[in-house]
Amino acid sequence: MSPVATLLEARMAELTGRHVPFVKATVVRARRPASARPGDIALVLADGRIEGFVGGVCAEATVRVQALRTLRSGESLLLRISPEATTDGTGEPVVEEGALLVANPCLSGGELEIFLEPLRPAPRVVVVGDSPIARSVAAFGPALGYDITSAGVDGITPDSLAGTQAVVIASHGRDEEPVLLSAVRAEVPYIGLVASPRRGAAVLAGLDLDPGQRARIRTPAGLWIGARTPGEVAVSILAEVIQAVGGRSPEAEEALTAVDPVCGMTVAVADNTPYSEAGGDRRWFCCTGCRATYEKDPSRYPEADAS
Repeated sequence: MSPVATLLEARMAELTGRHVPFVKATVVRARRPASARPGDIALVLADGRIEGFVGGVCAEATVRVQALRTLRSGESLLLRISPEATTDGTGEPVVEEGALLVANPCLSGGELEIFLEPLRPAPRVVVVGDSPIARSVAAFGPALGYDITSAGVDGITPDSLAGTQAVVIASHGRDEEPVLLSAVRAEVPYIGLVASPRRGAAVLAGLDLDPGQRARIRTPAGLWIGARTPGEVAVSILAEVIQAVGGRSPEAEEALTAVDPVCGMTVAVADNTPYSEAGGDRRWFCCTGCRATYEKDPSRYPEADAS
């Protein structure tokens, strides 16, 4: 294994351990003069960053768009990138079962086939406490595909909750406040406090949070299903977790895209996407070369709205 591949393997293990979703992009075929070679690998993160190499900036732009879409759908895809018009003559991507052909006008004569494999870790649910309800949630969660972590109240911090999709606090009133504050500050999508309506309201009233932050804490935790036993309450809580976050990663939102007004490529609007406001409105580009061409005379190019 090459040093680069070894580094990427270590990086994938790190991301998986931190419950960070990403897409593994592997070049499976390349036609010269494409700069990538079969076996080249890159990782695409949810914010659009690409680590590794699967081609030049134009190929990267197409890979970024499609990788973010697979991260949201959870389905692998064979991406075929060609400089030539697609076979239907429309210029639009051609969808086949498990494959997508995209015309990339920037590609310098070569072709690439890249396998996109979204790797979305199982949703992490932290269960705080050792009550019968806590034990039931911990027992039932794996059957739903959740990565359950049982924890005491000590050691829970915003950093320790990174990548967590749900926190269920069922500690019978023991040190709930610090855990709730940590979960809110970590922006955990689902925070459930097992308590009666009266006690839950009293706990929330005593927290140093604004009204919007308090509203993010569900108490009593769980959907109303007439639950009475600890197992039934656990089912109601897990049903509410499913309703709130399901099997999706919160980072895997639908990618915002725009059309490069110079070359016509569809690009993902991400923090590292080149853009310009030279024409009065912001425009995004596949590469800095297209941006420089645009800035010479923005009036030559039609508007390209983000979508």
